Amino acid sequence: MNEDQYRFYNVSERNLSFDQVVSRLYHFVKCDPNKQYRLSIGTDSQVHSNGTKFITALHLHRVGNGAWGCLHTCWHQRKIRNLKEKIFLETMYSQEIAFLLTPFHLEKIFSPLHENANSNNFSFEIHLDIGTSGLTKEFIQEMTSKVSAMGIIPKIKPDSYTAFSYANKFTK
Repeated sequence: MNEDQYRFYNVSERNLSFDQVVSRLYHFVKCDPNKQYRLSIGTDSQVHSNGTKFITALHLHRVGNGAWGCLHTCWHQRKIRNLKEKIFLETMYSQEIAFLLTPFHLEKIFSPLHENANSNNFSFEIHLDIGTSGLTKEFIQEMTSKVSAMGIIPKIKPDSYTAFSYANKFTK
């Protein structure tokens, strides 16, 4: 997996490299290293006339005091209507971005916390667009197991805001 192939954007910046994203995350933490942080990744998708659009969001929440985030878009030429396939691909795309965030990158991003003896003040989560009610409930065990196997905390609705809220806004 080559991190140079991934490009990210948000409402104020376009065409960010993965290294630039890591730098933005680091500086966001450095601005207030005494806070608690929650780094989450989530993907949502939408079928369009020309295929299926997947948006993966990377979101760093400074608990109680703002957030910084960015997005990565992936298009499939095919209209993916099978719910299990969509949920599987959404989970896979979130895992793909999580794989880019190696322990080296996480150490760099959260190093300001270590300097202030707050090294336990962050969590790393993958937010899945599934929940205990509705058609997606049958996928909870399988998808959360995939994420847990990576050593990352899985979150489902209503706690998976990065997927069902942030990423969802940009799938339209």
